[in-house]
Amino acid sequence: MAAPSGPSLSPSRAADFKTCPLLFRFRTVDKLPETPSADQVRGTLIHAVLERLFDLPAADRTPEAAAALVAPEWEKLVAQEPELASLFAAEPPVAAGPSGSPAARSAGTQTDPATDGGVSDPATDGELSNPAAGGRLSDPAAGGQSGPAAGGQLSDPAAGGQSGPAAGGQLSDPAAGGQSGPAAGGQQSPAAGGGLMRDPAAVAAEADATGQAALVDVPSGAAEAARIAAFLSGARDLLAGYFAVEDPRRLEPAERESLISTMIGDELLLRGYIDRLDVSPAGDLRVVDYKTGGAPRQAFEGRALFQLKFYALVLWRTRGVVPRALRLLYLKDAEALDYSPEAGELERFERTLLALSQAIERAKRDRDFRPKPSRLCGWCSHQSLCPEFGGTPPPYPETAAITDLTSGAEPDRVATLLRDDPLG
Repeated sequence: MAAPSGPSLSPSRAADFKTCPLLFRFRTVDKLPETPSADQVRGTLIHAVLERLFDLPAADRTPEAAAALVAPEWEKLVAQEPELASLFAAEPPVAAGPSGSPAARSAGTQTDPATDGGVSDPATDGELSNPAAGGRLSDPAAGGQSGPAAGGQLSDPAAGGQSGPAAGGQLSDPAAGGQSGPAAGGQQSPAAGGGLMRDPAAVAAEADATGQAALVDVPSGAAEAARIAAFLSGARDLLAGYFAVEDPRRLEPAERESLISTMIGDELLLRGYIDRLDVSPAGDLRVVDYKTGGAPRQAFEGRALFQLKFYALVLWRTRGVVPRALRLLYLKDAEALDYSPEAGELERFERTLLALSQAIERAKRDRDFRPKPSRLCGWCSHQSLCPEFGGTPPPYPETAAITDLTSGAEPDRVATLLRDDPLG
């Protein structure tokens, strides 16, 4: 496909704008650097190992083979990004900010900050329960039962709902002059609690990724090597979670780490990478996304579902087939959740993305990207520049190439170091 000349979106950047227009600006307009956490890098490592695992003959795809891939894949990552080794030179930070602050209190009460407010999307907003998906989904691509995947059904009551722009409802656009989300609903900003803050779950995830609990008695001179060893050991533990939910010896993915793209509305280019695409002998499609991070699922599952529906829409428009299943594999919990989209639902989702793109273009034109405080603030690395925390954004770029995907660029591939970030 030719380089985009008009608006374009990847699932991550579309979700950024829904989450917080100012976060979208920092990442897409200002292109501010972000240092990945150990938890995020561990996700990148696991993705690389699982991709390489399927290069092996089916009979050789064992837990031992996967574990043996961890160290060499880590060495490859460090060779590509030498600064990754510095992540383990110091202890992870402890939680900052008063636990009684409004932001901390909201962290325990908000149901889905990833989709609350902003552009209302009936395909992703609300609680995740989907009677339409009903029942246990078998594994057409593997030729049998999906095993522990039946342990949870990814829900979406909005699959048949009528709200938001996709169903003719009101488009709430905080970037275009309207207030939405906690900031407009009487929720105090995190700054009101005094200073910056980190979500305790983010701190816990970082400590888990670096094995802090096992390093209490390690001499200071050996701490860095011990952290790296604990990091690699934790990655192997996550791979055990993968084998608890799938048997890769029974799978032959059609595509892995595949770039897919399509045009919608004759104006908007959608592009993104899918972790894995399975195709059954009957032609049924299943999109699989690996989740390895320590983010609380109840808070961030809506954003993950948004991403999968993005992929389902692109596949439907390019191949004429609605994926039978969208699968989230939670390696930390050793659980798989399946969701079955429908054509009408994806049509509504398409209208949502077109409305979202229009809101983004309006924000660019007006240079108006407003912060939307939520629990996700505790995972954001740009708090020092955010007005909600007393910061000031950098001057707006005068000559920036303000498109999600610059000419000839591929979406979110370099940014895979952030792939399991709730904000990534």
